[in-house]
Amino acid sequence: MLRLCRRLRQPPREAAATAAPLACRSRSSLATPARRAGLGRAFETSFSARSFSAGRASPGRPGFSQWIDSSTGRLDSAALEAKWRQRWAEAKARAQPEAADLVSAEAIERLFYILVMFPYPSGALHMGHVRVYTISDMLARFHRMCGRQVVHPMGWDAFGLPAENAAIERGIAPDEWTQRNIAAMKEQLSLILADFDWDRELATCDPAYYKWTQHIFLQLLKHGMVYRKEAVVNWDPVDNTLLANEQVDKDGRSWRSGAPVERRKLEQWFARITAYAPDLLDDLETLDWPEHVKSMQRNWIWRSEGAEFEFALEPAGPQGHSNGSVTVFTSRPDTLFGVSYLAIAPDHPLVCEESLPKECAGPVLARAREIANSLAGGGDRAAQGSRAGVFTGLYARHPIDAARRIPVYVADYVLSEYGTGAVMGVPAHDVRDYEFCQANTVPMCAPVVEPGPGSECAPAAAAAQPVFTGHGVLRRIPENGAFGGMRSSDASREIIAAAKGRAKTVVNYRLRDWLLSRQRYWGAPVPVIHCSSCGAVPVPEADLPVELPRGAALTGRGGSPLARATEWLNCRCPKCGGAAKRDTDTLDTFVDSSWYFLRYADAHNSQAPFSPARASAAMPVDIYIGGVEHAILHLLYARFVSKFLWKTGAYGSAAVARDPTLDDAARAAVARKEAGGARNGEPFKRLLTQGMVHGLTYKDPQTGRFLRPDEVEIGAEDGKPRVARTGEAPATSYEKMSKSKYNGVDPSETVGRFGADATRLHMLYLAPPQDVLEWDTQSIVGMQRWIGRVGRLADGACETQASQTIGSALAERGRWSKEAEETYRQTNVAIQRVTDALRATFSFNTAIAALIELSNHLATAGDRAHPTFAYSLACLVKMLSPMAPSVGEELWEAVGTSGYLHAAGIACDVQGAAAASVFSQRWPELDEAALEKKRTTVVVQINGKVRFRLEDVEAGLGCEALVRIAKEHPQARRWLADSDGAQRPVAKAIHVPNKLVNLIVK
Repeated sequence: MLRLCRRLRQPPREAAATAAPLACRSRSSLATPARRAGLGRAFETSFSARSFSAGRASPGRPGFSQWIDSSTGRLDSAALEAKWRQRWAEAKARAQPEAADLVSAEAIERLFYILVMFPYPSGALHMGHVRVYTISDMLARFHRMCGRQVVHPMGWDAFGLPAENAAIERGIAPDEWTQRNIAAMKEQLSLILADFDWDRELATCDPAYYKWTQHIFLQLLKHGMVYRKEAVVNWDPVDNTLLANEQVDKDGRSWRSGAPVERRKLEQWFARITAYAPDLLDDLETLDWPEHVKSMQRNWIWRSEGAEFEFALEPAGPQGHSNGSVTVFTSRPDTLFGVSYLAIAPDHPLVCEESLPKECAGPVLARAREIANSLAGGGDRAAQGSRAGVFTGLYARHPIDAARRIPVYVADYVLSEYGTGAVMGVPAHDVRDYEFCQANTVPMCAPVVEPGPGSECAPAAAAAQPVFTGHGVLRRIPENGAFGGMRSSDASREIIAAAKGRAKTVVNYRLRDWLLSRQRYWGAPVPVIHCSSCGAVPVPEADLPVELPRGAALTGRGGSPLARATEWLNCRCPKCGGAAKRDTDTLDTFVDSSWYFLRYADAHNSQAPFSPARASAAMPVDIYIGGVEHAILHLLYARFVSKFLWKTGAYGSAAVARDPTLDDAARAAVARKEAGGARNGEPFKRLLTQGMVHGLTYKDPQTGRFLRPDEVEIGAEDGKPRVARTGEAPATSYEKMSKSKYNGVDPSETVGRFGADATRLHMLYLAPPQDVLEWDTQSIVGMQRWIGRVGRLADGACETQASQTIGSALAERGRWSKEAEETYRQTNVAIQRVTDALRATFSFNTAIAALIELSNHLATAGDRAHPTFAYSLACLVKMLSPMAPSVGEELWEAVGTSGYLHAAGIACDVQGAAAASVFSQRWPELDEAALEKKRTTVVVQINGKVRFRLEDVEAGLGCEALVRIAKEHPQARRWLADSDGAQRPVAKAIHVPNKLVNLIVK
């Protein structure tokens, strides 16, 4: 039996060291007594939290500065991060096993599900991985500090072609290759301080997981949502094997043998995703997703309202037998009288010897095969740039004007999977049809629609174009008959009615049913047995999983490897007991990733894919994070399977209504969550798609060849790059990281050189998450320096002692100094900006900018004994911590163990010599009243020119008061007095509140 190591279910020692602290079950509670005389909230905190053992500081050095080399000023990131990885591992080891309580009403209300798209275990993280895991880790830590019970799991999308190819090339079993890569990537995840719920870990190649993938396939089959039919596949005629689209190059050749790929038909398994097309389209409006992602989904599904017309075929050849008819779909029934030809797909049923005229059959079939093969591997790639076609020798009769004969062509842009596999060509009103007529010398009919009042195109503009694609008015010409003069919308209805049974109104979708079959080894076997007597028989649930056979010969040739595993292949029919064979296909890896988010809620369930109660409590995912490259297929398939499971009662409010283990309060909590989040089984409430990370490339200015790093020199004085061989300046650009461009960056090297905290901060600061990030290693130094400044700020503060607690100070806020007032205001401004960025806008770069501004203000503050300084410093450290975890922990420990926070009334649960983890603290609470400036500086202009400033005036003063103060200013006489010394009258004043007053004088 093929199984992954048990360590996929039990975190290995190195994985335990990676993880940051779990959400504490006993959290600090922020005391918020009634406002004292309207002066704001009290910020004295008390809590009971798990404490951490003391760190070992260097003798004679203050808390954080022990990690900074006094001679170089560099932070010893490796030692600091190692300390906290060990601390976190020890804390997890001491922690009591968490009661698996996700299904109480209180737990459901608090639960917050943050999910990052699980990776393929390639064996090495790239900078794109670092970006997405930094984002998810930061958000998980933030929401834990906000009091949420966060679910933040990790697993491995472990099946797929890359592992099978590696097995062929390296002579190693795919499961062994996969296990090695998982171990390597978990170790790398520890280096970037990522905190995942490793107790929920899963791998799709584990039989304990794909048993339930197979179960879901059987449920789809049971409900008629999976079926088998012939489908066109890519065939390598040399290796005699099927090829995935990604195994066919841009020239239509096999990636391994180089042979031209052929298109053949083969029995394949499909999921009836088109049955859910209306829901998949309409429910997009309920999702908090980026609009461009929803647009991509809409365009992929693409609802099209129109009509199907039946064109009767003329008898073919001297035999005189009828070929029936061709049914076409069109979204423009109003252009029916402009049809010049019919176009059918290369694999349309009419493209056969029996249907074609004898004299045309040979050439047409040969040309159709060429057209079909040109599409191999690229879907409709050829349709996008070519207009290949061939006349079949067949003619059809117009459904209304039977006297018109319309030629039938095979065309490369017509897909058998879309609509009826046949369309009508109207060159006067469709650009593609116009180009096809020109390329194949098809006679074109005159335009039948012209612009009308309020139409999409003005008549003059339309006259300049050979094709008018808009709606308008049918021309009054003989071809249009009685329909001439009608508007397009009215004519469409009337034309459909006039066809008298040869037309019907239909709604069509571009979405095609999901091809599930893959002729590979490394995937979940299709759980079906084929019997000569009983047909396709589902494997009984008790016999799941159908495991992959060990030792299958993987050569990349000769078809599916499972077909050659005879001992595994031959079996008994579950129905009749006769000799039978297993299905030799494996499932598309998108099936594995279409439900994994549900398994995380109940990862160790051996009796079902998941408990309905647990899945219902967790779903929908609150924030789903991943690359925009998965914006269509993965998200579409996951939505489909999630909706299917929800509709069939596997989870959701309907499922828990029948669950006797839940009380009424828990059922009500599930119903509220479902109503307030993504509805109708939508799995992902909010989506955050991050852009790619691009690296700097250098090109030879003469040849355009990408240069290796050793071929480029950076000037010591000017810092400019030069080609080492010639001294010329290379062409530079930022492009997607790849080995061929020599612009890849190894995350392990970057973290080793600069530290994980600085790397994370730099990654978050360079660009908004949805934008492409142009990686620049040199500027990480700025983040290192900022960490050092904050560390020195904390150490310096610890040398003083707060004069009173922040709570008592708030009661006397009216007597605060200007500096204390401004410190408190800037702290709350930062709280507002950082909280909003992490909770709502995801503008992480602005959050870091706010923290930098706050730290700069604190660095210039003179009175560090005032409790507002201690409060501000505590808020700064808390808000920094999700972004830079080990730095945040060390800073919190430094200011906590010194007694500085305790003196200011900011409790940190000191036990012995160490403060509790910063991640057990409550997130700073915003005092909105503090955001308003009490004092400000107002610029005074005289006739539009700046003359002086009013320093430290009361904020919010009106125009009249500011004019009076300005006129009394010592410099006012210089600008307002006339030659006799008398003050000139102010004719008008222009006022910008809290910023400017402009005095207009004669």
